[in-house]
Amino acid sequence: MSGEGASAGAGSQVALVTGGYDHTIKLWQAHSGVCLRTMQHPDSQVNDLEISPNGQTVAACGYQHIRTYDLASANPDPVLNYEGVVKNVSRVGFQENGQWMYTGGEDCTARIWDIRIGHPFQCQRIFQVPAPVNAVVLHPDQSQIMVGGQSGIIHIWDLKTDHNEQLIPEAETSIQDIAIDPEGKMMAAVNNKGNCYVWSLGGSPPRPVPRKHLQAHKKYALRCKFSYDSTMLVTTSGDCSARVWRTSDWSLMRELRHETQRWVWDAAFTLDSRYLFTGSSDSYARLWDLEKGTLEREYCGHQKPITALAFRDQAV
Repeated sequence: MSGEGASAGAGSQVALVTGGYDHTIKLWQAHSGVCLRTMQHPDSQVNDLEISPNGQTVAACGYQHIRTYDLASANPDPVLNYEGVVKNVSRVGFQENGQWMYTGGEDCTARIWDIRIGHPFQCQRIFQVPAPVNAVVLHPDQSQIMVGGQSGIIHIWDLKTDHNEQLIPEAETSIQDIAIDPEGKMMAAVNNKGNCYVWSLGGSPPRPVPRKHLQAHKKYALRCKFSYDSTMLVTTSGDCSARVWRTSDWSLMRELRHETQRWVWDAAFTLDSRYLFTGSSDSYARLWDLEKGTLEREYCGHQKPITALAFRDQAV
């Protein structure tokens, strides 16, 4: 992870962003732990954060709101506010060219929003499911969105045909998060019983084939994400840990714990896959060296639990 450019808060290509229950979003200098800016997220906690493909803005979702903030300016307020959503918006993400944004939420929908300059920022498409949505993720080939929720069903929404197929990895559980590796060859999902399911993805359109079931945690699992080189999968949990698994044989590579750490709500790998950021209910974000298994840095500034984080260190 390079610190080059990180010291200039404006226009930086290195951005660590955290959000939580204190209704704030913080932009950090990743290599020093210094908080560069605090942005306001009034009315609710932050459920998810995603940095745009060009690295200029960050999208934040919470209760009845989706907001975007300019990372390159000193403006502490959102530059766009997407109205018309009800209940909690649980996840947000971007199409690879930044033409549209997708969200999922407790209103039992996944939505696509046109965000191109000169277009009205409005919901273009709605995918209705029978239960509140906890997870949405776009396949790297941009053809499918995986939608998971409290019914335990993963809906595979084909964006070209609008058809959908269903996966039910475990009955009577809630899907908490879904991840697809950058190569588009593996998909993972975690549930509220701490289990992690992995599928191989192949064909066109990609179809999931069961590959592995891990009892990743003994308690509630919250997040799962693949590393950029696809060699690792991190799962986070209410058991106060993040666990890093090798995708070659699904063995446990690291368990990341700290004496004050509580629920680990979110995690993000660096581009070189050597480091991992985590955000916890103890109001700290942390940077871990995955090769050594050591805690490298703490980010202190939030007053309440950190529930979402995003990191970007690739050139734009």
